[in-house]
Amino acid sequence: MDFKSPALDKLVKELQRLPGIGSKTAERLAHHILRLPRDDALEMADAIRDVKETVTYCRSCFNFAEGELCSICSDTARDGSKICIVEQARDLYAIEKSGSYDGIYHVLLGALAPLDGIEPEDLTVEGLLERVRGGGVSEVIIATNPSFEGEGTALYLRESFSEFKDLRVTRIARGMPSGSHFEHVGKNIVSDAFEGRREMS
Repeated sequence: MDFKSPALDKLVKELQRLPGIGSKTAERLAHHILRLPRDDALEMADAIRDVKETVTYCRSCFNFAEGELCSICSDTARDGSKICIVEQARDLYAIEKSGSYDGIYHVLLGALAPLDGIEPEDLTVEGLLERVRGGGVSEVIIATNPSFEGEGTALYLRESFSEFKDLRVTRIARGMPSGSHFEHVGKNIVSDAFEGRREMS
């Protein structure tokens, strides 16, 4: 006789699809959800539904947004002459927490990884180039992660900007440990990396 609940098994399997969640963790989370008061569990389900139905990409920078533009692109107090290029929205959040940057952003939605089939056309590079061609941008700060893929992406972007003769192209400093990601380092390290950014030759 099978003593397992099909509904609970289904929840465990769905939770296992999340990154970094193994079978044991999925089981613990599923049982935790089962023990929650009904209203709390349904509120969690509603939050998942809402985020899928209302959150999209900013038409300008590809950050998450609940309208055409994200809150940063809508903020007229930001310095629109500087664009900081990051791989993912979570990198943007880490930089914002550091309080070291007052410009705007562009989210690539990934990094180049040819072995995994991720080519330039799979990223938002063309949208970035269109923004620079639109004028008013004096500096782009390449803040891809200091990983193998991030460094390759930075070099590709540097070449892509060669058509803009007066554009300052900088790279965050090596305050970021090699192979690290913005979301995993402290705000002081992020701040130092920005302050020490250098020209890319």
